[in-house]
Amino acid sequence: MKVVLDHIGIAVNDLEKALGFYRDGLGLDVDVTEDVPSQAVRAHFVETGNAKLELLEATSPESPIARSIERRGAGLHHITFRVNDLVEALDYLRERGVQLIDDTPRNGAEGCLVAFVHPRSTHGVLVELKQEKTG
Repeated sequence: MKVVLDHIGIAVNDLEKALGFYRDGLGLDVDVTEDVPSQAVRAHFVETGNAKLELLEATSPESPIARSIERRGAGLHHITFRVNDLVEALDYLRERGVQLIDDTPRNGAEGCLVAFVHPRSTHGVLVELKQEKTG
């Protein structure tokens, strides 16, 4: 199984203020903001070279991002690794006793399939696995 760092997710309270730092302060290129209804978030990807930053703002108090900010405050939320076959990757991890949050892939940002691995199995870091949709 080959994995490549795709992006780092950062939970923010105010997307426009966060963009003020990353885009205006650091001069980084930003993609278009995308609403991800399945996660009740607004996502904005920031180009940084080989991997991106994903700024995440909750669109509902019940979203995972809103709950994360309530518990831990704004900041690092997850890291994402791109895989070629997400089902195969989940099976591989499950066979090795890794605790998964998602047993099957679901729709994520950028039209990709995603699944999360529980921080209990990753030494405290929420890990997202991502597969780009084909066709």
